[in-house]
Amino acid sequence: MIGRFRGTYRRLRLGTRLALGMGVLSLVVFGVVGTALSTYMRDYLERQLNDQMKLVQTTQAKDAQAHGTVERQPYYGWYTAVYDVSGDSAVLRRPSDVPKDTVQLTSFAESLARAGATEMSHTTRIEDEGAYRLRACKIGQDVVLVTAAPLEDIENTMDQLVTVQVVAFALALLGLVVFGRAVLRRGLQPLSDMAHTARGITSHDFTDSARLPVRADRGNGGPEVEELRTAFNTMLEHIDDSLAVRTEAEQRLRRFVADASHELRTPLMSVRGYADLFQYAAANEPGERDRHLARLRAEAARMGVLLDDLLLLARLDAAEVEAPLRLEDADLTELVRQAADAFRATHADRPLTVAAGSGPVRLPLDVLRIRQVLDNLLTNAAVHTPAGTEVRVEASVAADAAVVRVTDSGPGIPAADQERVFDRFFRIDKARSRDRGGSGLGLAVARSLVRAHGGAIEVRSAPGATTFTITIPLRRRT
Repeated sequence: MIGRFRGTYRRLRLGTRLALGMGVLSLVVFGVVGTALSTYMRDYLERQLNDQMKLVQTTQAKDAQAHGTVERQPYYGWYTAVYDVSGDSAVLRRPSDVPKDTVQLTSFAESLARAGATEMSHTTRIEDEGAYRLRACKIGQDVVLVTAAPLEDIENTMDQLVTVQVVAFALALLGLVVFGRAVLRRGLQPLSDMAHTARGITSHDFTDSARLPVRADRGNGGPEVEELRTAFNTMLEHIDDSLAVRTEAEQRLRRFVADASHELRTPLMSVRGYADLFQYAAANEPGERDRHLARLRAEAARMGVLLDDLLLLARLDAAEVEAPLRLEDADLTELVRQAADAFRATHADRPLTVAAGSGPVRLPLDVLRIRQVLDNLLTNAAVHTPAGTEVRVEASVAADAAVVRVTDSGPGIPAADQERVFDRFFRIDKARSRDRGGSGLGLAVARSLVRAHGGAIEVRSAPGATTFTITIPLRRRT
């Protein structure tokens, strides 16, 4: 039974539970207040009655001393008796206005005599009469006056007081629960709104969009609810950003896998085709066989370069578990000059200007990887510009960092493509052949290598001037 009650209580809404809890607490408070008020009122009425009996007995004592008994009854329903006490026994004087059952009055007179007191008060029940307040006092040598006053009026007053309290407290409790529940429901409405918002999130379709279109609206509820609402919206913003990043990463991963598959499919198909040609032409002249073997080696080498770039990018992405760089103290100026000499040897039709300064710029570098970055940028300047386009390489130091700029005076990069030139497998000219345009991994590899050195690479382009800027700190951050 208790377990069922607990289960039912736990299934109630928070506002109802708070209202019931407030009602129980109020009931306890009402009970304590009512008990204290009733006790105080009864004590007050009994004290008033005692004072009244004392005043009446003062007059009755004079009457008893003058006539031997009390001849006049002070109030309706009161009883008065005069006793002669001898030892432990009391004898009632006649005539006396007493009830049929005088046992309680006689016993009380004897108790006063035994106690040796001058006056005593006591509450008792007289048979066929009800509850009475008894007061005894000595009015002479071995003479005791006993007065009995009915408590019916006090009992009726207390019954009426208790009835009024019960009705008033019941109405107050009912109103407190009903209106309290309404107030609590209004105060907890923002929580219900947030729950509705959460249900809206669970029903949202993230297939096409990772953005959460719902937020907890502002409203009444006090500082605590406002604080909870702010925390809730902050959490939604964080989830929103995380979902956006995850969705973008998933889209980039799918695009990367699709591009990698497409890039690998082309050389694989070429290898397969030349292998078939080589098989059918195995008995032909040696010159034809050598040509097919050369094409097979070229496609295999091209596929090997592509796989090496992909492997390098994967290792750079996992830099926290693997360090793909071999750092040593090197002169960046010398590396720039070496890259410029190699560029002049392979692209004699491109005028190249080098501004590397007179002094060395030493910093921790992976010589092979930085040289790979420089060669890639210079090669791009040659591949994506017309013959005769001027190219300039600058090396300098600024703000505790080494800066290398590779600038060409070609047609430039469209503004819409400048933010994507470092994406993997991205080509500005989609129609450019892979033999001339590359796989689209060069700049992605360059950016990853520069970042692995703690630096950054950026591009600024306009018609007639495209500049790639590499910035590497002179001291590697730990």
